[in-house]
Amino acid sequence: MMTGAQAMVKSLEKEGVSVVFGYPGATICPFYDALSQSGIRHILVRQEQNGGHAANGYARISGKPGVCIATSGPGATNLLTALATAYMDSIPLVAITGQVPTDLLGRDVFQEADITGCAEPFTKYSFLVKHADELPKVMKEAFCLASTGRPGPVLVDVPIDVQNQMIEFNYPDKAQIRGYKPTQKGHAVQVKRVASAITKSKRPLLCIGGGAFLSHAEENLRELAEGAGIPVVTTMMGLGVLPTAHPLNLGMLGTHGCRAANQALRQSDLLLIVGARVGDRAVSSGSLAPDVTIVHIDVDPAEIGKNLGTNIPLVGDAAKVTDQLAKLSPKADSGEWLAHLTGESRQKTCWNFDEATNTISPRALIELLSCSMDDDSIYVADVGQNQMWSARGVQLRRGRFLTSGGMGTMGYSIPAAIGAKLASPEKQVVAVCGDGSFQMQMMELATICQHGINIKIVVMNNRRLGLVREIQSQSYGNRQMAVDMAGSPDICRIAAAYGIPAMQIHSMAESKAAVEELLQSEGTALLECMVDPCENTGTEGAE
Repeated sequence: MMTGAQAMVKSLEKEGVSVVFGYPGATICPFYDALSQSGIRHILVRQEQNGGHAANGYARISGKPGVCIATSGPGATNLLTALATAYMDSIPLVAITGQVPTDLLGRDVFQEADITGCAEPFTKYSFLVKHADELPKVMKEAFCLASTGRPGPVLVDVPIDVQNQMIEFNYPDKAQIRGYKPTQKGHAVQVKRVASAITKSKRPLLCIGGGAFLSHAEENLRELAEGAGIPVVTTMMGLGVLPTAHPLNLGMLGTHGCRAANQALRQSDLLLIVGARVGDRAVSSGSLAPDVTIVHIDVDPAEIGKNLGTNIPLVGDAAKVTDQLAKLSPKADSGEWLAHLTGESRQKTCWNFDEATNTISPRALIELLSCSMDDDSIYVADVGQNQMWSARGVQLRRGRFLTSGGMGTMGYSIPAAIGAKLASPEKQVVAVCGDGSFQMQMMELATICQHGINIKIVVMNNRRLGLVREIQSQSYGNRQMAVDMAGSPDICRIAAAYGIPAMQIHSMAESKAAVEELLQSEGTALLECMVDPCENTGTEGAE
């Protein structure tokens, strides 16, 4: 016999969980007491939302569901932004929350919140467990739902009395969920149609999104592109599927993408979309050639045709579908097309800079930073201008690019970097954020110090909410409102207060030495880069 709380911890052990992220409170104390007797490592974050973001980063690098924990009421509601962030980017999370006793549910008692109701739009599924003997089955189903089909966050809400109930623990070998049978393998007829469309195409284009990483299809997609002779563009979430310098990689498409990618999109006669939602910032119907044939491959049938009309829909896991395609060995008649794209239209924007300049060029700095990082390093970008500079300037070889794409959540980078580092301790991890987003997450410097987590942090400081200022400048007659960050703390001294070495630079002349010192430093270090408040992201992709 064991308590429900012990059964929850035992379930995590059965699922191979080694690290969890959380913040305790009264209604989750039985679980924490049981966790103290386990070998599972607990990372105490300083705010529950950041526990969700850390679990997000962990999941994206480990390939397994990340686990985050919070207490009832405000602890649980603080998780909502992290759940929404994971939901929009299809990241597998299992969120465990404490709840008030079952006999008090619905009576508005202290720290009660209907978290399953609150989280309904932002979770793949949620459970309110009212009997402890349901816990092993619920936990098994939670991990299955989070990690299969289209991945996403799953919430398990457990009242404190249920955590204290005694049960016989029997963990199921397999989840049996009525009506839940996500399609993995592509329909053979549709796969043949896609192969035929590739063979007939003269100007094919492969558009890859974050689903490629979720299904571990990166290698398959590279082989498809190279074998079939298809150039590649990516969404922001798909950056890194091909190395930046790969001859078939045209770069990121969309509003903030690069010219080569968007021009190819407008000229292609076959667009193969794999694992991408193709949202409004990536592709619009007006950016496509009128005679284009659109193939959309996605594990979630609801995404196919939602944003773009689709000629050949194909539901299935990206890795399995590309495996099926590889067996048919399709090859496009794309010789002239590739020659055209590797000519003038494929010229890479290079952010060259004068080392003597007395200002910071953000995109040049990011290119310098990413080129100086290890080949397999993990680059975590926050949201705002720093995200756009990062997406267009980062040079990826065998590494990963993480960011909040669908929800665009500020304050994501540092906790996500913590999770990524714990998933891959041997890899170099760098978090890049703005001064606004840094102040949404700077409390997590304590988490870094407490748990000895070695990440590097770059803060692009323009003393503004830069992207909002840029929008106001371009669309609202330069009437700047609520974007001046006056009153912000000295970031280097904040880092020093946590015992983290920090340095500040004002010019590109200082950048090479500073980046080298940052990356070679032992333990966590911070580099603050002072950027001109009027520096814009640029609109190369829209031209």
